[in-house]
Amino acid sequence: MNNTEKPARGAGRAAKSGRPDGARSAARTASAQRRPAAGKGVPPSPLTGDKPYVMSAVRLEQLREVLGLILQWEYPADAVLSRWMRAHPKLGARDRAELADGAFDVLRHLRRYRQFAESGSGPAARRLAILGLATVFSADVLNAGLSDKEQEWLARVRRIDLASLSRSVRTSMPDWLDERLASIEDSEALIDALNQPAPLDVRVNPLKAEREAMLQRMREGGALRFDPEPTPYSPWGIRLQGRPPVNRWPMFENGEIEVQDEGSQILAALVAPKRGEMVIDYCAGAGGKTLLLGALMRSTGRLYAFDVSAARLARAKPRFARSGLSNIVPVVISADNDQRVKRLGGKAHRVLVDAPCSGLGTLRRNPDLKWRQHPESLAELREVQARILRQAARCVAPGGRLVYATCSVLREENEDQVDAFLAENTEFKRMDAGEILKDRCKNLTLEGPYLVLRPDRHGTDGFFAAVLERASP
Repeated sequence: MNNTEKPARGAGRAAKSGRPDGARSAARTASAQRRPAAGKGVPPSPLTGDKPYVMSAVRLEQLREVLGLILQWEYPADAVLSRWMRAHPKLGARDRAELADGAFDVLRHLRRYRQFAESGSGPAARRLAILGLATVFSADVLNAGLSDKEQEWLARVRRIDLASLSRSVRTSMPDWLDERLASIEDSEALIDALNQPAPLDVRVNPLKAEREAMLQRMREGGALRFDPEPTPYSPWGIRLQGRPPVNRWPMFENGEIEVQDEGSQILAALVAPKRGEMVIDYCAGAGGKTLLLGALMRSTGRLYAFDVSAARLARAKPRFARSGLSNIVPVVISADNDQRVKRLGGKAHRVLVDAPCSGLGTLRRNPDLKWRQHPESLAELREVQARILRQAARCVAPGGRLVYATCSVLREENEDQVDAFLAENTEFKRMDAGEILKDRCKNLTLEGPYLVLRPDRHGTDGFFAAVLERASP
């Protein structure tokens, strides 16, 4: 799934980047107010003697260095950026925000920017950095760090009519992905939304807080400047603008709120666990959905948090501790033929499979995924998804429910996987997701039996989920 709370797993699994971190924690709105450009009132740099310190020139070189690391595609962009920030601890919060915003703008528009960067002179990597920071700085601030030729080049680029470009270049999608997205209804609107930065969603912990009371606290405190508003569908969600430092807020530290995209919150509602049940979160990751499932169970019954990565589950343990839940059982499992999984065969009332996927529904937060994924990795992921779905299905008790979910917008990872599973497992049948959600997510209207969420229509990351019920004997 997309969610902000879960790191990458499997081949190309989406890194959940909505979480607050040092690279992207400063509010985007702070970028509107910049330090003065070189000239009057600018002190000489201690490193360059009489030459004045020009902030935009320094930032351009820093961004060029960061992009040189990211564009090797060896690691997720968030991880590369965070590592670079840790190696440069003297950078302030605004400096970090400017670099992060510039880097992620380049990743969103990389194909178009690379075409533009073919013109001009000098290193093309510097021109990519210029285009990225052109969305961060005002023209006056940016021009202070550019040569006359660079300013002329940028002015020419800004006069290009984007409508004259092919769609795949204009929207910066690789050809293989553009072809797949073209088959989706209202694909232009979807692509445009995927190319926009996402707000930050948080969720109240139902065991510790009420949403209305939390909203009031935020509006009466320092969070007011991030414009907190209730999410339209999830009854637990609060949407914040910019990049607030949520992980330093007292309500986060004491477990009253967690970072979680609204779509992921809706997925937990779709699982609809009840008090006293046995529930399995089969690909728990960093535990975001596990936390909400446990709260909906009122910390009763038994909630297994399965994952093949001990490191991911270790990162989830502090979150479990903050939440106040006592019904979570973290278990590191083997990818195949795990004996603990076999012992739970036919016993679970609910099983959630938040499957490893391409993460292409999270491009607002992880724009590098469209460049790090490719058709071959997608084929490998489909095999992994089908295998995990078969394994998890064996744990479902008669009359129990299996929920299959991804944070992808591609049919081959979603509806096609469900169709193939049902063809081989006739004891399962589809349930209507809208009927299950209608009481808890009152404003949400779905078409068809599945949960399908899109950023252009729902303001969430792209999500898919199917609810499958096992026949009773």
